[in-house]
Amino acid sequence: MVLDPGASPTSSVFNDGSISLRLYPHNDLDAPEIVHHLCTQAALAAEVGFDGVMTAEHHGGFAGYLPNPLQISGFQLAAMRSGWAAACPVLLPLRPVAMLAEEVAWLDARFPGRVGVGVAPGSLALDFEAMDINQDEMMALFRAGLPRLTAMLAGRDLGPLAGDRALRLLDQRPIPVISAAMSPAAVRRAAAAGAGVLFDGGTSITRIRELTDAYIGAGGTAPRILIRRVWLGEPPRQAFEDQFDVYRSYSTDAALAHWRDNGWICGENPRQLAEALVTCVRESNTSCLNLRLHAPGIDAAAVNAQITALGAEVLPLVRERLSPA
Repeated sequence: MVLDPGASPTSSVFNDGSISLRLYPHNDLDAPEIVHHLCTQAALAAEVGFDGVMTAEHHGGFAGYLPNPLQISGFQLAAMRSGWAAACPVLLPLRPVAMLAEEVAWLDARFPGRVGVGVAPGSLALDFEAMDINQDEMMALFRAGLPRLTAMLAGRDLGPLAGDRALRLLDQRPIPVISAAMSPAAVRRAAAAGAGVLFDGGTSITRIRELTDAYIGAGGTAPRILIRRVWLGEPPRQAFEDQFDVYRSYSTDAALAHWRDNGWICGENPRQLAEALVTCVRESNTSCLNLRLHAPGIDAAAVNAQITALGAEVLPLVRERLSPA
């Protein structure tokens, strides 16, 4: 049975205790095959127990990212029998806030309660050059855009778009907005806007705990998402090092100062990996977990095998340990 896209009246996106999967394109393939694998892996993830999937934005074929994560979310939701999809993060300074809000709201109109969005200011010069936007304006645009997007996706402050039928629905069922955050200032900004926070995947748990404490101290009540790169069994170590080199190529020195080794958690067996993840969630005081598997040189078959194994063997153990009971 295929789930009716309109069957979920309330949003479960980024709920406390949720475990999601970040998916990346396999850039050794051509575009049609990339889209095929992004959709089949999303469907597989939902089938084996992940609550949702995320995709993220960069341009020009950079490092396995996508120019159109919101569009990809729509493709994935059409392929998934259940679960949610989120473009997270979208580079907010590259597009008009009102247009992004409309697009997210109308995707939610097709898949009610199954759409989320995250945003980031960006970092790569290529992204801004390609869109003819001055990168020096990046943070000003982001600071202004985050609270506006959060309000619009809660059906508030619609201004000239007050007649938009998809946006008007959201005063009863807001679409959650997440902000990438790697500093105390960033988490305070997110808290003030009513947005959740998404932490960098390689940042140490000690640093993330400092940021979650700052977020909660600033009045933040939305989701706090912990990202961890994981592998069950013998890891492809060279692929991990290659991925770390990619992140190092565009991350700031301030961000890299809080990284731990190459950012991956590996477990020889499911219980070992589950225990490591549970410890990370508890010590960081985050509310939900986002896992990542992709790295240069890891093919789609290997990722599919990991998705299946994690869903069958690791996720149940993590959920059991994190259950309030």
